[in-house]
Amino acid sequence: MEAGLSWTEERVALLRRLWEDGQSASKIAAQLGGVTRNAVIGKVHRLGLAGRVKSGEDTPVVASKPVEVEKAAILAAAPEPAVVVSHRPAPEFPQAAPPTPVAAVAPEPAAIPVSQRVTIMDLRESMCRWPLGDPTTPEFRFCGARSITGLPYCTHHAEIAYQPATERKRDRRAAGFR
Repeated sequence: MEAGLSWTEERVALLRRLWEDGQSASKIAAQLGGVTRNAVIGKVHRLGLAGRVKSGEDTPVVASKPVEVEKAAILAAAPEPAVVVSHRPAPEFPQAAPPTPVAAVAPEPAAIPVSQRVTIMDLRESMCRWPLGDPTTPEFRFCGARSITGLPYCTHHAEIAYQPATERKRDRRAAGFR
């Protein structure tokens, strides 16, 4: 923030002149004194000062930017490395495909008898709160089995919800995440 000095008309006029001369925000802040580079940038935006008219002392810096732009253009123009990089993970997908723990979880409707499933209105504190089905349909229910003390789920659903860290890491690696 602008601790002690405020933006007087003279300081604003100097800011405008230095900005139009192409001075950097850091150099303007140093010349004005008592303000930071960010304060200068904020004031420039509030004043609506757009682009620069000329580059002034910053000409050497501006001259080095085209070299950087050229390097970036050369790197962007070479599509082969990008294609090779994008194909590197491909061999991992066939290896990751066979273990399907989701398929092992899929038979959950058979594990919970329909008579045990409950609506939100029938759900009690000691019942499993594992959601079953699409919440936007009238058939949506919760498991309703006896929950483990201190947990919202029954034993079956707690095993699904709470996996040891080593299993989570293994599952993430199998899915291609690092």
